[in-house]
Amino acid sequence: MVILRGFLVLVVFFLLGEAIRVLAGLPISGGVLGMVMATLTLMVRGRVSNELAAASQGLISVLVLLITPGVVGVFFIADQFSGHWTTVVVALVIGTLLSVFTTLLLMKKVAGSGEEGNSRG
Repeated sequence: MVILRGFLVLVVFFLLGEAIRVLAGLPISGGVLGMVMATLTLMVRGRVSNELAAASQGLISVLVLLITPGVVGVFFIADQFSGHWTTVVVALVIGTLLSVFTTLLLMKKVAGSGEEGNSRG
């Protein structure tokens, strides 16, 4: 039952994101908007509920299955990118570098706060 409540929270944020996307006519995925809203909500609350944590752990284990449809979709529309491969490659490289850099900064912050707690004890 705990996992179902966590999935309900995720679905509600997804539906809110879809509603905002449709009402505002935004060219962005409703899922992305929902996850941004979920992230902001969690940042304001300052903690993650047990339900949401349990549901998220279940999704992380099948993350590849969640990404696969998008990759397959790109395969079928690859001809539409024929004149834009340079742009796509630059976007992928910059996106990857920004992701790695952001992960590095977060890991340093988390690891740094853990070391400070250990040195006081």
